[in-house]
Amino acid sequence: MASKTGTSSAPPLSRRALNRATLDRQLLLRRSDTLSAKDAVGHLLGLQAQNVKPPYFALWSRLAGFRPEALSELMAARDVVRIVTLRSTLHTHTADDALTLRPLVQAARDRELNAFRKGLVGVDTDRLGAIVRALVEERPHTMKELRDALLKEWPHADPFALSVAARCVLPLVQVTPRGMWGRSGQVSLTTVEHWLGRAPGPVPEADETVLRYLGAFGPASVKDMQTWAGLTRLGSVFERLRPGLAVFRDESGVELFDLPDAARPDEDAPAPPRFLPEFDNLLLAHADRTRVIPAEYKGRSWTGNQAHCTLLVDGFLAGIWRIDERERERGERGSSGRGGDSGAGALLTVQAFRPLGKGVRAAVAEEGARLLAGMTSATSYDVRFGDFAAQG
Repeated sequence: MASKTGTSSAPPLSRRALNRATLDRQLLLRRSDTLSAKDAVGHLLGLQAQNVKPPYFALWSRLAGFRPEALSELMAARDVVRIVTLRSTLHTHTADDALTLRPLVQAARDRELNAFRKGLVGVDTDRLGAIVRALVEERPHTMKELRDALLKEWPHADPFALSVAARCVLPLVQVTPRGMWGRSGQVSLTTVEHWLGRAPGPVPEADETVLRYLGAFGPASVKDMQTWAGLTRLGSVFERLRPGLAVFRDESGVELFDLPDAARPDEDAPAPPRFLPEFDNLLLAHADRTRVIPAEYKGRSWTGNQAHCTLLVDGFLAGIWRIDERERERGERGSSGRGGDSGAGALLTVQAFRPLGKGVRAAVAEEGARLLAGMTSATSYDVRFGDFAAQG
């Protein structure tokens, strides 16, 4: 198992070296001009999709020339799906990963279900699964429709616990048009096998997923991957793979594993500004997040239950941002971007956690202007710096 024990002989990696290696795997040091949207979703082992837009913004910051329609078309073709997997949260996965990762993390869904047993007294979860399957495979159902149907069978059960049980017992996917770019639609659910026309296989060994995780998020410790996957007891898998892995230690002496031939750029490699959506896996995929989040900014990307979109400067969390699209009046011009047009306008407000130098500020503004041009339909746009409340 990975620990501080026996790591004194392992080569050290500084926090900046870890940062640059992780950014490189995450396609954030430089945008990929070779990966397709589908290949990128697979390489990253999925994208956080608790809201509709984050997967699109996540890919825009990672792929050269990315168009939102590219991911939307994959969803329409059922080449990617939205399904609850890692850490009990909704992710956009390739169809193949949805059929393998969900069985791999089913043990975590079983533990989650056990936490709601008090609200499920007298509920036969096998029968619950059969009822839900029959309903959603006849036609997609909303969670309210499923909950109402289950309450008829178990009127004394806790309604929320019944909802949790439905998504824990069965691999339910959100059907389109929900999740498609520029489309609206309520959340309707069916089983992954019904939606894709093929069934998940048996629970796979974790070895391949460990190697893929390291390829996307490494170098990493056992605890890092367990945090990412929401699983426990992965130490034995790393031990089994150890002979074929490179081993390092971080600044605290914690053992880190990596693919032997994976790129580990110099810690001084340039890292351009990057705009990431809320819930981006870069910020959530490690137990020790200081490789991306400076200790003094821990918790700054959240306000209560609200997650903010985040800004990376020099590879590390440095601020938050938001986009407001609105009608503009002719002649209005902001601090950056196009002006002088009537019609739809977009305002990107950046709140940095520390003062930015003139050159860095200009680089952030330029990247922000590209973000607005690529990810909004605005005919004019502004990039502004300051407090959100002041910007209204």
